[in-house]
Amino acid sequence: MTAHEGSFRDLRVLVPFVLITLVWGSTWIVIKDQLGGGDASAVPLTWSVAYRFAIACAAMFAYALATGASLRIGWKGHVLAATFGVPQFVLNFNFVYAAEHYVTSGLVAVVFALLMVPNSALAWLFLKDRVTGRFVAGSALACAGVALLFVQEIRASPVSAADAVTGIGLALLAVISASAANIMQASARLRARPIASMLAWGMFYAVIVNALFAFAWFGPPVVEDRPGYWIGLAYLGLFASAAAFTLYFGIVRAVGPGKAAYSSLIVPVIAMAISTVAEGYRWSLLALAGGVLALIGMLIALTASRLTDPPID
Repeated sequence: MTAHEGSFRDLRVLVPFVLITLVWGSTWIVIKDQLGGGDASAVPLTWSVAYRFAIACAAMFAYALATGASLRIGWKGHVLAATFGVPQFVLNFNFVYAAEHYVTSGLVAVVFALLMVPNSALAWLFLKDRVTGRFVAGSALACAGVALLFVQEIRASPVSAADAVTGIGLALLAVISASAANIMQASARLRARPIASMLAWGMFYAVIVNALFAFAWFGPPVVEDRPGYWIGLAYLGLFASAAAFTLYFGIVRAVGPGKAAYSSLIVPVIAMAISTVAEGYRWSLLALAGGVLALIGMLIALTASRLTDPPID
């Protein structure tokens, strides 16, 4: 039997899922602004990641204290925090930010939609999670939708083939890093510990590693004098990191990493919708069909019931 007994029919799961999907759908355009559009005076990407998680880390420690979550986690807890914190908050985000230097934010978002695939596979392999036929069918339909979005973004991308390969490769490394951290969060060792405490310490170690990498690669910290940069950074640190990951890892623990990763399938659709308003993005028939298939597939998969659908071992 799987340890994940939650359901998207439970509002305590569904509402956080909707919230994080909306928030993360908006982050791609904010990250694009953080990169400074290629401006040489912009903050180096790894320093931006370090600043983002310094803000998120401070917020998580404050939240843990406010909610009474113990910050005394022992040496084993610190090892666990560093083990999931580095791939999630160092490797994942540095790869994402770097990928956006080579390809559009929309293409990176579409590649990241593949997170459900390694999450489901690794959960089946390491956590013995079982899936239903309905979930597999819905996932296949959603992946077909993502494939259409991917083709559309590749066609629309103005970058060279070399840049496209580099950007997509970096995005895939981000997906693998995030998936590894997701599986760790769903493990029995981490499920037994408070989310707030583990996130606070995981982000703490991530800030240290990010700062060390940033100093080694780019030199001393760079301060941006543009107010929009810091407003975006505050949004990414407080809402897209501290608040969103608290909710997301709660969902991972409730329904498993495979279903939780369905948020990544809808994120590119939301990102494109925002781009329609903010950047004049024009939906092609291919993009529209991909978005509709992704949404239908998600609804089919997430309404799968363990009681009515036979599991696939």
